[in-house]
Amino acid sequence: MATDGNLSRRGLLGSAVAVAAVAATGTLGGGTASATSRGTAATGAGGRPGLTPLWREFTARPYAHPQIPFIGRAGYRAGSDLPRRRAGHGFTADVLHYGAAPDGSADAAPAINRAIAATGKRGGGTVLIPEGTYRIDDIIRIGHSDVVVRGAGSGRTTLYATKNLTELIGVYGSRYGGDKSSWSWAGGLIWLCPEARWTSLTDAIKAKDWPFEGWSGNRRDEWRTLAAVAPARLGDRTVTVDDARKLKPGALVLLRLADDPGHTLLEHMAGGGAGPRAYSWDDKTKLTSYVPYEWPVRVTAVHGRRVTLERPLPLDVRPEWDPRLTTLATPLTGSGVEGLTLEAVETPQSPHLLDKGYNGVAFQCAYDCWADDITVRHVDNGFGLIGASACTLRRTKVAGRGSHHPYYCREGSHDNLVEDFTIEQRTVPAPAGTQLHGINVEGLSSYNVWSHGVMEMGTFDSHRGMPFADVRTDITVNNNGRHGGDASAGPLFGARFTHWNIRVTNGRAGLMRIDGLAPYSATVGVSEVTEFGQIDVPDFTGELHTRLEAYGTPEAVRPQNLYEAQRALAR
Repeated sequence: MATDGNLSRRGLLGSAVAVAAVAATGTLGGGTASATSRGTAATGAGGRPGLTPLWREFTARPYAHPQIPFIGRAGYRAGSDLPRRRAGHGFTADVLHYGAAPDGSADAAPAINRAIAATGKRGGGTVLIPEGTYRIDDIIRIGHSDVVVRGAGSGRTTLYATKNLTELIGVYGSRYGGDKSSWSWAGGLIWLCPEARWTSLTDAIKAKDWPFEGWSGNRRDEWRTLAAVAPARLGDRTVTVDDARKLKPGALVLLRLADDPGHTLLEHMAGGGAGPRAYSWDDKTKLTSYVPYEWPVRVTAVHGRRVTLERPLPLDVRPEWDPRLTTLATPLTGSGVEGLTLEAVETPQSPHLLDKGYNGVAFQCAYDCWADDITVRHVDNGFGLIGASACTLRRTKVAGRGSHHPYYCREGSHDNLVEDFTIEQRTVPAPAGTQLHGINVEGLSSYNVWSHGVMEMGTFDSHRGMPFADVRTDITVNNNGRHGGDASAGPLFGARFTHWNIRVTNGRAGLMRIDGLAPYSATVGVSEVTEFGQIDVPDFTGELHTRLEAYGTPEAVRPQNLYEAQRALAR
């Protein structure tokens, strides 16, 4: 088992849940054999629900459990509270002073963007958008680090968007061919992306040279090696490198793992064993385009050739995967958007995959950034994480006429936290030919968390591309959406996917109960459900090594919220 200085006895004793978990002696062990517990939960003193057995098992090996990932450090600053900058501290720019009209009478986007640029040039600060309605005829771009755009609250400050991304930037086709619009899963009318990366992306789109969208450039070739990494295990936080002279505490680096001809990296992401070995990887051309796997992480300490990282390793590190720490695109860090509503002009939802780009808030090549108290209304796609990591989306809401992807997480996005989120019921019937997904994850995205949500429509959209080690917990869902994903994108799930305390109001099983679909997964405290509508079969043959516990009794699961309990462990 990997060790971690952050998992101290003091930290474990810091929460009642953790105290109970550590005190428990009857752990089940960490084997990988399949186990099923239907409708069972431990009972505590006085007949009250006790700790779920699988939770007690997890605490015995939290960084390398075979079915449950460690996600206790997901989000901004490894799960830290969001910063609260008080007025008068640091540089502050009021958009009214830059010419923005709060009555919707004129385009306020130039004034807002001038205020953002001025704040960025001062090294960061706060851009204030007072109460009112501001018409915006362009994208609001946050491209400098340490810049916070703050409205007066989502019920008081509204940005009213009149144009879509196709009008503002141009047609955006798919790098995989066909007549799809990539605005169906990319970009935002509020777009947090470092200036240089945004320019390179939009230049490529205008030239119809459809780009990769992540940390290593439009062709995934804009990186250089900082150090080679010696073999290490999933869950380790300290690694050995060949030469640490280019690594400094506080630096953000990429862990880069390339697949080998036998696709053993992809097999490892799927949990290993006979099923992944027998799977046909070679023809999954979209999936194989997602490797090398790129994982951004901050260096916290360097001692000789020993390097300590901010988070535990997401996978094993093996020589056959040419493991390296590399440079990455200059990131956007420490920036956020708070306290406003983005409302697009109401238009009918476009046919599936032909979105024009009335999109909400997008985080791209962003690390340690956030959104708080943000509502988006009448949008094609709500909140996007595109090659983004360690970001927190808190108190967010998707409302209005209905969206294609209310939330989407793709292009190798990792360690993000979406908490206290709401997808409201659509206000108009869905037009023919449209599709609703829900909370989406794809493209080898890993260790992301959706916590404490209400979904009045949608589904848990694992969109192929083999996302792995992601968690959905403490969510109420009317499961009426469909998942998507090309066959060439490969499996719906990799290993260590966990659904924990999921209350399904319409009784539909699809992508809620995953013990028959996702390898090395955990389905804990999911409402009793039945299969109807879209029905899936497992991608891998043979034993899936899954766990099913407290089935049909979400109210009995302890802890109720897996992320919050793990965060208590990590303190």
